[in-house]
Amino acid sequence: MKEVILYTDGACSYNPGPGGWGCILEYKGIEKEFSGYAENTTNNQMELTAVIEGLKALKEKCIVEIYSDSAYVVNAFLNDWVSSWVLNGWKNAKKEAVKNIPLWEELLSLLSKHKVTWHKVKGHADNEKNNRCDKLATTEIEKHRKNEAK
Repeated sequence: MKEVILYTDGACSYNPGPGGWGCILEYKGIEKEFSGYAENTTNNQMELTAVIEGLKALKEKCIVEIYSDSAYVVNAFLNDWVSSWVLNGWKNAKKEAVKNIPLWEELLSLLSKHKVTWHKVKGHADNEKNNRCDKLATTEIEKHRKNEAK
């Protein structure tokens, strides 16, 4: 299997509000950047979307190292919250409905195709590629603001 690295980040203005996501896929030193925009969303939705879109770009089963600054996304897997949510009918420990279920379900479907290792990085710090993902996400928001102002 190919070994790839996926860096991701999401951003949102006024949470909820306009949002953007960005990701970088790296394979054998070659990088591809992806980004997108949503008009009315949340930061957590954009964090999930960044991972989803990065995994969607893979054309075959891969070993994937995922780097994200989202505690929401990474801890759901590192602490195995997702398994509990699924077993409990998408209810969290407080017996409340988990937010963003369609995105979690899509992510789980994509993850089933790959061998994934999760890495939590500090946001807006010294991880150059995470910072680039943040820039991709925020640029999407800025680009759409400028288009709307015209």
